[in-house]
Amino acid sequence: MGWRLVPLCAASALLTACAGGGTRRSAHGDLRFVDTETAARVRHAALVAEQGTASATASVLVQAAPVILGLMQRHHTADELEERLAACAVHAERQGNARFFEGRPPTRKECGEVVGRDRCGNPITRAMQLGKQKHVLVLQCAEEVLKELWAAPYSIEQRYRYYPNAKIVETISREKEARMLADGCTDELRGTIKPDLVLHADRNLLKSALTLDFKFPCPESNRPQWTDYGEGSPYNGSTQEQVYEEALGGDALLVSPRLGVVPPP
Repeated sequence: MGWRLVPLCAASALLTACAGGGTRRSAHGDLRFVDTETAARVRHAALVAEQGTASATASVLVQAAPVILGLMQRHHTADELEERLAACAVHAERQGNARFFEGRPPTRKECGEVVGRDRCGNPITRAMQLGKQKHVLVLQCAEEVLKELWAAPYSIEQRYRYYPNAKIVETISREKEARMLADGCTDELRGTIKPDLVLHADRNLLKSALTLDFKFPCPESNRPQWTDYGEGSPYNGSTQEQVYEEALGGDALLVSPRLGVVPPP
């Protein structure tokens, strides 16, 4: 699957975890270590969830996936994770706008301006351009947050191929994805999905405890929303949210600069 092993036990911050013998994966598939206490906390959190004792005032992340209570690094909370990821979205929004609009948000007219065309000849709007640039910024920030707070495996911008009829999902290596993109206007990417963040509960990287997608509406007054798949897609009639949840399991949530982590409807 294109993953590579990275020896991290030399890092002093992870010496205790290395002694435990578990592993995690970083954004690029590198293995990181998880101590046995984390596994115990996961089991405890799962029991709490089964008993239905999760607090009604819990963070949106916990309400969507109570199991994450046991997947945080020591001395950190799910509330902190939610707040930090939301702050990443705000940071990316401000930095992206600063590059073109001196810090002010673009207008609706500016968002709709066509600023170029892709390799297939399709128009690229200012909103699309800004969204792409802001995603680079937000995912850099999110990776630093997950390194600090998240004790289990996670994936950042991992591309998957999902076969909805067979209910089969498989990862696509970054090398293969690069070749597919280099080929240009082909149908090879058809039927693939690429969530921003997938938080895993264990070493099964085909299963999600929680999936998160960052959205940067343009103009900012628009409400963040999932993409609808249309005709020509194997997911026609479904949304990103529905396909992510069907393919990877677990809930899928949006994160935006204005609303933070958006609760499901």
